[in-house]
Amino acid sequence: MTATETLIRVLADRAELADLVARHSLWVDERRHDETDRLFTEDVVVKSPRGQAHGIRELNELVSAHRVYARTLHNKCNLVIEVDGETATVRAHDVAVFVIDDKTEALAAGIHRYRARRTEDGWRFDRLEITPIALTEALARAL
Repeated sequence: MTATETLIRVLADRAELADLVARHSLWVDERRHDETDRLFTEDVVVKSPRGQAHGIRELNELVSAHRVYARTLHNKCNLVIEVDGETATVRAHDVAVFVIDDKTEALAAGIHRYRARRTEDGWRFDRLEITPIALTEALARAL
């Protein structure tokens, strides 16, 4: 490949990985569990404060714990993407609002560490580790 072709490939990979992170937030917040295979490999391993999951079925069970909230809103930022051939890592900060009811919510912050691999259908996450940084108790809503 020429230098230009290599640069285009790197930029395209980074864009696809950043999009995958954004879609992960939508997957949780909008409960798009029918799209799990568009984000994760069949053998995905997830470690989070809520527990561990091995594979898509267990991952969907793990994320179903969010049903206790009326809504959630995840915002990921400060992405650091490292591509190494057919694998990649992505580190992201995540700040989330958990709407408990129409009068209260809780806030959480954490670091998401993704590992991805290139598949015939594009990049997919095969590992996710969530490290909590902060979590509030229920807060009274001002608005």
